[in-house]
Amino acid sequence: MKFLIFGLGNFGGALAIKLTNLGHEVIGVDKREDKVLAIKDSITYAINLDSTRQDAMRTLPLSETDTAIVCIGEDEGSAMLTTALLKQFKAKRIISRAISPLHQIILEAMGVDELVHPEEDSADRLARRLDIKGLVESFHVGEDYKIAEITVPLKFIGKTVGQAGFPKIHPLTIITIIRTELEANAIGSERRVHHIVGVVDQDTLLKEGDLLVLFGRIKDIEKLSEM
Repeated sequence: MKFLIFGLGNFGGALAIKLTNLGHEVIGVDKREDKVLAIKDSITYAINLDSTRQDAMRTLPLSETDTAIVCIGEDEGSAMLTTALLKQFKAKRIISRAISPLHQIILEAMGVDELVHPEEDSADRLARRLDIKGLVESFHVGEDYKIAEITVPLKFIGKTVGQAGFPKIHPLTIITIIRTELEANAIGSERRVHHIVGVVDQDTLLKEGDLLVLFGRIKDIEKLSEM
């Protein structure tokens, strides 16, 4: 996959290197030349560019990028403007770093696809999550197994767990389902809130946006995430 990472500080730089090492194409962007020079030999491309400028952003391959990640952490204004320009240019998927509670509310109002908090999410953990398409979160259980959150494949929406083929066709155990609902935040804008469905059985209906919390072999989880 192709990633654009804005902000090559401690978190953004570590994330860019990790994703590159996992075999992805990574373009790192920072307006500080020293940050670009420090990382240029460790990632696919490193560009010295001011991402708050519309003309500069037009030069980036946004339409060809799978995910744009705003990791700017020292300047809320630059982070928000960069995110706004990504929305304007219709980036496919936008992940933004939330610097403060107010910043988070504004990002939610802007409709970014996902928020990250570097204090809670390490660059290594985020990179491993982004490495598999459709994977939201995962934890290794031994060498061959993991517990993972996978966005429900489109072909399963509207079907029951049994109709989707669990566990006969897909040898995975659905531990539970995390369902997303919209709620108003402090300024009246809608935000996505996750709720646990509870115990899953063969008759549980799968809905759009559901996150399946799965246990099984890593190869089977990867196979499902590619559907």
